[in-house]
Amino acid sequence: MATPSRAPGIAPGRLSSEEIAANFKDLHAPYAAHEASVAADRCYFCHDAPCVTACPTSIDIPLFIRQIQTGQPEAAARTIFDQNILGGMCARVCPTETLCEEACVREAAEGKPVEIGRLQRHATDALMARGVHPFTRAEPPGRSIAVVGAGPAGLACAHRLAMLGHDVVVFEARPKPGGLNEFGIAAYKSTDGFAAAEVDWLLQIGGITIETGRALGAGLTLDGLKAEHDAVFLSIGLAGVNALRAEGGDRTGVVPAVDFIAGLRQAEDLSALPVGRDVVVIGGGMTAVDAAVQSRLLGAETVTMAYRRDRPAMGASVYEQDLAASKGVRLMFNVTPVAVHGNGSVAEVELAYTETVDGKLVETGETIRLPADQVFVAIGQSLSAVPEGVALEGGKIAVEGPGRTSMPGVWAGGDCAAGGEDLTVTAVAEGRDAAMDIHAALSA
Repeated sequence: MATPSRAPGIAPGRLSSEEIAANFKDLHAPYAAHEASVAADRCYFCHDAPCVTACPTSIDIPLFIRQIQTGQPEAAARTIFDQNILGGMCARVCPTETLCEEACVREAAEGKPVEIGRLQRHATDALMARGVHPFTRAEPPGRSIAVVGAGPAGLACAHRLAMLGHDVVVFEARPKPGGLNEFGIAAYKSTDGFAAAEVDWLLQIGGITIETGRALGAGLTLDGLKAEHDAVFLSIGLAGVNALRAEGGDRTGVVPAVDFIAGLRQAEDLSALPVGRDVVVIGGGMTAVDAAVQSRLLGAETVTMAYRRDRPAMGASVYEQDLAASKGVRLMFNVTPVAVHGNGSVAEVELAYTETVDGKLVETGETIRLPADQVFVAIGQSLSAVPEGVALEGGKIAVEGPGRTSMPGVWAGGDCAAGGEDLTVTAVAEGRDAAMDIHAALSA
C-alpha cells in the first residue's frame, strides 16, 4: 500500500479522540435478545420466499428467522454458515437494502422490510462469541489445493475445501488475510477487529495454512502452483487502481481512495490520521462513499463526491448516498475532473459539467472549480497481475460455470473473475461453488 504524500492542508487531530470514537462507532448496533425476537416476529415465513432468491448465497432466511423466533440463535447461525461461512461480515456490510430486504414482502406492502441483516448478525454473533465452530472436516482424501488470495472468495473456497477434507494452502500478498473485509471496508461497518476475528474463527475448521507476503507474479507462478497442488483457485482481487486522467492528477494530495481506506482500517489511533480540510472524492461507488464519509468523520470541513453521471447511474445504493448526505457530504452529479490545480500540492479541482446525448456522456463546456487540499480517486480498479495462460474477458479472468477458467485445473472467483457483482456476499458464493466443483473434479 502506497503512503499518501502530505499536502500543506492535510493534518491529523482535526477532532478529539472522543469525537472520533463516537463518529466511528458501530453503524448498526446489534440487537438485544428481546429486540431480535420482536424483529423475527415480523417475518411471514413465506413459502418460496423472495428474500432467499435475492440472496447470492441462497441462505434459508425464513428458517433462520424462525429459529431466532423460537429462541435458537445458534441453530440459526448454523443455517446461515452452511451457505455463507462469512455470514457475520456479510450481515454487517451487505447492501441488504438492494438484496434480501428489498425483496421482502413487508417492504412491498409497508415500505419497511424485516431487518434481515441485523437478524443475521444477531445469530452469527451469538455462535461466534462462544468460539464454537459448527463444522468438522471430512476424512482427508489426500488432495492439496492452492488458493491465491485470502479475501472473501478465497477464504470461502478454502473453508469449504477443508470441510470436504482437502488440505489447503492460501497465498496472500498482504501482511494479513481478509482482503477487502480487512482493508477495504469503512471502519464503522466492521468494528472491534471483527474481520481478523472472523478469519481466526474460520480457520478453526483445520486443514488451512495461510502464507502472507506471497503474491502471484512475485515468486508464485501458475505453472509452479499446478505442479505442487492438485488444483488452484485464483481470488486475487483487483489490486490495480485506475489513474485519474486529468491534468495535474499527479500532484501531492491526490491519492487512491483504497489506500486511504486501508490506512484508516489499519491505524491504531484514528485521531492521528491526517485528513484534508477540503476533500474531493472522484467516483460514485461504494469505495467513494466510504472514503467521503470517513473523511467527514475524521474532521474534514467540506467533503464533495463528484460523479460523472446522474444519480440513478451511481454505483452506490440510495441508502449509501443518503448516508453520505446525512454525514454532511455534498453529492455532485454530472461532473467530471478535467484538471487538478496547485503549486506542487493540490489546491483546486476543476470539474466539467456533463450530459448524456444519444447515449454518450459529453461535456457541456461549463466548468466549476472546488477548493481541495486532498483528492481521493475512486474510479475503479483492475488486475495488477495478469495470470499467464488464463483467458481474460473485459479485463478480468474469464470463467465458465462455477469458476472454471480456460486453464485446466485452475478456477477463479471474486472481483478478479468476469461476471457477478462487486459484493462480499457474491464473492463468498463464487468461492463456495468453485470449491464444490473442484471437489467434484478431483473425486471423479
